[in-house]
Amino acid sequence: MKSIEGWGSGLLGVAIFSASLPATRVAVASFPPLFLTAARASIAAMLGGALLLLLRQARPARADLASLVIVAFGVVIGFPLLTALALQHITSAHSIVFVGLLPLATAIFGVLRGAERPKPLFWLFSLMGSAAVGAFALSNDGTVSPTGDLLMIAAIVLCGLGYAEGAVLSRKLGGWQVISWALLLASPFMLLLAAVTCPPSWQAIDTPAWLGLAYVSIFSMLVGFLFWYRGLAAGGIASVGQLQLLQPFLGLALAGLLLHEPVAWSMILATGLVVVCVALARRYA
Repeated sequence: MKSIEGWGSGLLGVAIFSASLPATRVAVASFPPLFLTAARASIAAMLGGALLLLLRQARPARADLASLVIVAFGVVIGFPLLTALALQHITSAHSIVFVGLLPLATAIFGVLRGAERPKPLFWLFSLMGSAAVGAFALSNDGTVSPTGDLLMIAAIVLCGLGYAEGAVLSRKLGGWQVISWALLLASPFMLLLAAVTCPPSWQAIDTPAWLGLAYVSIFSMLVGFLFWYRGLAAGGIASVGQLQLLQPFLGLALAGLLLHEPVAWSMILATGLVVVCVALARRYA
């Protein structure tokens, strides 16, 4: 029963995360990337802080602060900022292919964090997946941008680090508590950054941009993590974590359906190759 609940919660979390890049793409068309990053984290921090206060959660121990800083740097600051910058150069459909490497990045940092010894086939399939992403990034499909691709790779690395550290810490504090405390930890800096980088005029911000900001603030930064970490806790990190492999497919579908962005055959092929390689790599981790 717990396994079914874990898979259900994890799948819902992945579905929520899948719309993050298309929503960011819409929002960054009107909001400066730095402001968008700061605003989404600040709004989520207020909501997370209210949950912690309402449910009377104990403060984390001083020994947990270093891990919370890593989580905040990876998933609160690094990933949102770098993807917002990347989406100024590439389409959300193009960027979603790189998300196929997120399970691999998480697994690698999990290996480093837990000092595990994966089988040689793990590294073989890892390299194959990376090669597939590299070949796609260099392909001439009309949306290639070295700057955007490098920003996406950096975003995936930082997010994988934040996921792995958060997964370890969630065993002690609880999943939603980890992201809520990480948001609060980053909130002073994020509030200051939002104040400094706010748009000069709010009248130029259109409705889709406001909806995009609302989605990434409420769902991508908080609600998605509530379901995602609950799924990892109930169904197991290794098994439920494989649901991330569905994220590129869901994201590509949303980018085409909601934003009417072209989804080239090369994007679908690259995503499929990455998903296969990451699935096999995780099997031998």
